[in-house]
Amino acid sequence: MAVRGVVFDVGNVLFTWDPRFLYERLIDDDRALDAFLREVVTHEWHFQHDAGRPFAETSAELVAAHPQHRELIELWGPRFNESLGPAVAGMIALVEELDAAAVPLFAITNFSDEFWAPFRDTQPVFDRFRDIVVSGTERLVKPHREIYELALRRFGMPADELIFIDDRAENVAGAEAVGMRGHLFRDAATLRAELRKLKLL
Repeated sequence: MAVRGVVFDVGNVLFTWDPRFLYERLIDDDRALDAFLREVVTHEWHFQHDAGRPFAETSAELVAAHPQHRELIELWGPRFNESLGPAVAGMIALVEELDAAAVPLFAITNFSDEFWAPFRDTQPVFDRFRDIVVSGTERLVKPHREIYELALRRFGMPADELIFIDDRAENVAGAEAVGMRGHLFRDAATLRAELRKLKLL
């Protein structure tokens, strides 16, 4: 079957994301900043939010373990949008071109349910998507098979008619395991070349 629809990841595919974007504004010393991100507000700790745990719970546990960093930890929730940087170069234009060509657009993102709405509301590009599966809402995460199977049921398109784009190899492999074509994202130019080969642009 020909590929007819495109499924995007969000973080570091459509928009840059890094906890450093927020905390470099709050911690002046580079060594202290590196230590804080390595030992306190880690990617592994944040992944709990993507899996559906509320920030109130995870922050209380982290504060108990690192009471000297209470103020910085508690800022993660209300200032989460500051951990998201600008759109990845060339990607918004690419989404707009696909939408203008009437290509069905979807997303599967590992993202906290409580953090998603405040971010999504700042980005009108998501209005071009027919559906977005958010891990924290569903309490299912990439690369587990269940989130892709849920997405396929919701999207209403056969897996082999979809290309899935993610910056993490294990997430691409998860999509391929349910029959989607995979693309390991590096940059907009490389992705554009593949979409042209598929006659989507």
